[in-house]
Amino acid sequence: MTGTPVESDETPPTPGAPAKGRRELLLNIARYLLLAVVVVAALAYLWTNWDEVAPRLAEISPWTLALSLVAVVVGIGCATMSWQVLVDDLGKPIGAGRGAQVFLVGQLGKYLPGSVWAYVLQLELGRKAGLARARVFAATVFSIAVAIVAALLAGALAVPEIVEDRPDLSWLYWFYLALPVALVCLHPRILTAAARFGFKVLRRPRPDHPVSYRTVLTSLAWALASYLSNGAHLWLLARSGAADLGFRAWLLCAGAMAIAMLAGLVAFVLPSGAGVREVVIVAALSPFVGVPAAVAYATVSRLLFTVADLATAGGAALLAVWAKRRLGHYHGDPGID
Repeated sequence: MTGTPVESDETPPTPGAPAKGRRELLLNIARYLLLAVVVVAALAYLWTNWDEVAPRLAEISPWTLALSLVAVVVGIGCATMSWQVLVDDLGKPIGAGRGAQVFLVGQLGKYLPGSVWAYVLQLELGRKAGLARARVFAATVFSIAVAIVAALLAGALAVPEIVEDRPDLSWLYWFYLALPVALVCLHPRILTAAARFGFKVLRRPRPDHPVSYRTVLTSLAWALASYLSNGAHLWLLARSGAADLGFRAWLLCAGAMAIAMLAGLVAFVLPSGAGVREVVIVAALSPFVGVPAAVAYATVSRLLFTVADLATAGGAALLAVWAKRRLGHYHGDPGID
């Protein structure tokens, strides 16, 4: 006797599901291992440079150090917003918690030789947070172009004086050959075309609207604010050795930090541009405080940036956990979940 087939509530296993699960597990392990390596690298920098930094730290008042660190944190926050304005424009807004986690934790990758690791880590963190890699990649490339333009604009406040005192640094002017190209790349039509092409190549749904002038200008404003805040950080340190530094010196410090960070970006094979950035800072500060003090302040600056990077990345990770519990998993880019 043939009975009616009994329907089962169990869903038949999808072919390839175990392999996909194993691949996801391996990717998660790789993400955590990479994150652990970059944190250890950042801490190792602090440890190896502590003997050089400690004596100069003792000469700087705690209030100056605290305010300088706050200025660095504000600068990092502005840089994060410059990136997030772009990533939000390429899809459903992700929120400050998720955006800060992807950008700030990913930025720790710059402490590994070959700063490309920062961008790799951002892609993987973005994918883990529910963002398409194409979207994170496009926003990161656009934000680099914005940062270059902002650095060259702010750097114009310092480069002439730096080169006048240090003719051997006249190569800094070569950076300005990139300014016309970077400005063209920031045109909304160029950005829109680049984004749509990239999304097409990576087989992702293209953005539903073009990049606007408002988005580009807002991102650029945040980037300029970041360099101004970083300049305040350096100005506060320099005032420890020269109390009469005024507004002009702050602008010089802002320009010096902008061009120094651009030099560090170009020297991507070095961890966070180590060495190259300090050369520019020392050249900018030495006419005011002397070479020995300028070297020490450049080293203290690096220390404060490392502490701020670790602190903001840790805070961003906690904020992302809170956002996920409160708002749930992000569902914005199709095909990610």
